[in-house]
Amino acid sequence: MKSRILIIGACGQIGTELTLTLRNRFGADKVVASDIREGNEDIMGEGHFELLDATDLAAVEDVIFRYKVDTVYLMAAMLSAIAERFPAKAWHLNMTSLFNVLNLAKDKKIKKVFWPSSIAVFGETTPAQDTPQLTVMEPSTVYGISKQTGERWCEYYHNKYDVDVRSIRYPGLISYTTEPGGGTTDYAVDIYHRALKHGQYRSFLNKGTILPMMYMDDAIRATIGIMDAPKKNIKVRSSYNLAGVSYAPEDVAASIQKVIPNFEISYEPDFRQAIADSWPESIDDSIARKDWGWEHKFDLDAITKIMLDNLEERYK
Repeated sequence: MKSRILIIGACGQIGTELTLTLRNRFGADKVVASDIREGNEDIMGEGHFELLDATDLAAVEDVIFRYKVDTVYLMAAMLSAIAERFPAKAWHLNMTSLFNVLNLAKDKKIKKVFWPSSIAVFGETTPAQDTPQLTVMEPSTVYGISKQTGERWCEYYHNKYDVDVRSIRYPGLISYTTEPGGGTTDYAVDIYHRALKHGQYRSFLNKGTILPMMYMDDAIRATIGIMDAPKKNIKVRSSYNLAGVSYAPEDVAASIQKVIPNFEISYEPDFRQAIADSWPESIDDSIARKDWGWEHKFDLDAITKIMLDNLEERYK
């Protein structure tokens, strides 16, 4: 591997673990981490790091040129809950950063692009159960609108300019390595912190709010897996459905109570409830499984054990 990988948004929830995984696989020298802010010691202490504004085309191109980058993972984005508070900023970040990378690929300055989409592309008119790959998509959030638009542009750049861009629609992601980052599904991370720290959790989503979720290790495997797949196997150039497990807040609470019997949950829905209500409950990802061999490994109880075991030291 003579050239390098650039991860834009390497200090975020997904970017942090993706960076570490790729460095372990290819070597620290081969993976350039970048973000608009500095990250944790694991990101900063080993390998190349660049402070980088993803919306600054000249700066992105400069990093690509200096490090001889041929593959870009564009992980920078403003997530659903925060984007509702800052719509114009969210649109600017989410769309300008994508155009920058797609145009660099169109101009043959990079060879391959990964860009993440989300279940936020779906809306209230989308079938909620086993949401198919091709279906009605009428997102009601700024984040979802930007992701749906991005999917169309990825497909367009592939069809028009043969840009090798690959994408998956992430469900809610669970990880112990980074703090919740402003997403509607982040209750499913915060609940473990609160369980250990306070023994109780007040959910901003109501009881019975079922959403598709996934442990971070599965998401990282999927991200690398789609990029490893032969180009001919990638039949979907908008974004692939991806599924792990689906559950509601009370299901997480019940799983935690198997380990912490006195844990209590209460419900106080806020504006994020409307966002969650517009999203699917379960996802049909059979096309990803067929095209490039995707499969998930972690169920809810396995996720709970990993989260509590790894967070326990923090709250002793």
